[in-house]
Amino acid sequence: MTDIAKAGTFSLGGRNVNRMGYGAMQLAGPGVFGPPKDRGEAVAVLREAIASGVNHIDTSDYYGPYVTNQIIREALHPYPRDLVIVTKVGAVRGTDGSWNPAMAPADLERAVHDNLRNLGLDALDVVNLRVMGRVHEPGDDPIAEQFAVLAELQRKGLIRHLGLSNATSAQVAEAERIAPVVCVQNLYNLVHRADDAFIDELARKKIAYVPFFPLGGFSPLQSSELSKIAAELGATPMQVALAWLLHRASNILLIPGTSSRAHLRENLAAAALALPQDVLARLDAIGKR
Repeated sequence: MTDIAKAGTFSLGGRNVNRMGYGAMQLAGPGVFGPPKDRGEAVAVLREAIASGVNHIDTSDYYGPYVTNQIIREALHPYPRDLVIVTKVGAVRGTDGSWNPAMAPADLERAVHDNLRNLGLDALDVVNLRVMGRVHEPGDDPIAEQFAVLAELQRKGLIRHLGLSNATSAQVAEAERIAPVVCVQNLYNLVHRADDAFIDELARKKIAYVPFFPLGGFSPLQSSELSKIAAELGATPMQVALAWLLHRASNILLIPGTSSRAHLRENLAAAALALPQDVLARLDAIGKR
């Protein structure tokens, strides 16, 4: 079993978590909609993740919707004391599987209560406000009104810590005037490097940065070069992409997702993958192209 502790830990909401976590998005059906084809395997994946040392799970009640959180509860409740479950609010799913903004105060409050119920919790560890922006690219809309709703639920004891997803540095500053931000979840990987300076800014503030889509948006040439490096290391391209993220900054927390135990083991093995300096330089060069 892979020792994911080799990747180190970082504070998330005042609790140290292993930097290699797990994203539950793929536990739902195709298109993150409806139930999985194999619910038993989904339960087994979660249990193996915890047995392997994962103590940070990323989820949302709009995965499914509701399905993913219900599977998490079935697999893991009562939860390990060191487990931090991070969820997101700010969207709902249409009957056609569409992703639609749900940022009104009543929508946000309802989403928090839905997450509490489906996860079987009295308080949520971390809730990210998912800013819709331009799909997977942050916009510049003000978020104070929405963040204030979550901060009020935090004051009532329903949420322990708050974060943002698909957000900008300016939106973090706006949110922090209302309540502390413990994490930011944005699109970032080897070739999507727009958040480079933002990651370093958050590191100085001791705020966790959680990238999604670690292999998203690669060109054929970039994918080819990554595959070549991976073959030289005896690893998969995904493992190399994840290991690069772990090397990039100490405040980066990973949440690779899968619905397969075999794929889970492959992902977790990235925590122990060493990247020599010359390999890191070659990987950085891929991003610069």
